[in-house]
Amino acid sequence: MITIIDYGLGNIRAFANVYERLNILVSIAKTNDDLKDATKIILPGVGAFDFAMSQLNKSGMRETLDKLVLEHQLPVIGICIGMQILAKSSDEGVSPGLGWLDATVKRFDASFLKSKTQLPHMGWNTIHPNNDNPMLVNISDDSRFYFLHSYYFQCNNPKDMIATTEYGIQYASAVNKKNIYGVQFHPEKSHQWGIQLLKNFADL
Repeated sequence: MITIIDYGLGNIRAFANVYERLNILVSIAKTNDDLKDATKIILPGVGAFDFAMSQLNKSGMRETLDKLVLEHQLPVIGICIGMQILAKSSDEGVSPGLGWLDATVKRFDASFLKSKTQLPHMGWNTIHPNNDNPMLVNISDDSRFYFLHSYYFQCNNPKDMIATTEYGIQYASAVNKKNIYGVQFHPEKSHQWGIQLLKNFADL
């Protein structure tokens, strides 16, 4: 069962709609009881790092999620701010992140940006897969995804980066270590490319 974590942030219904159209079982978790049948977990999110961590901690699901991901090694994918809170910390706030990946979140340096509209990085951009990761099956260099963010995910271990995107710098737009995945973009808003990626996650 693919279980979407509803902690008050993210396009929960949009993810569920994609999986329902694909005839893939999906559920939405608001409490620990809702997690009991989970086999894969989606951690969505929009907004600020500290607020996201506060909301997740207040949801009552944090301890169970740690156990499912770190001990039972259920596949999990963090999306947008859901990816950023996988890190240890962020320049955006003072709260510690989940720390599931050895990474920090950094603010884009606007001096490197050539576009008239600088931050946030908003709109369509391509990703460049680094390897044959199963999350990126049928995702090519010309695949386009929708982004909305002012901070980027900096992996302390470059091997955790499975795709990059250029916005002033080359940064990690998709990451993976063992059962933990993250994407900076919004697959639920990214048409056929996002549907393919969500299907890939279901097929892991």
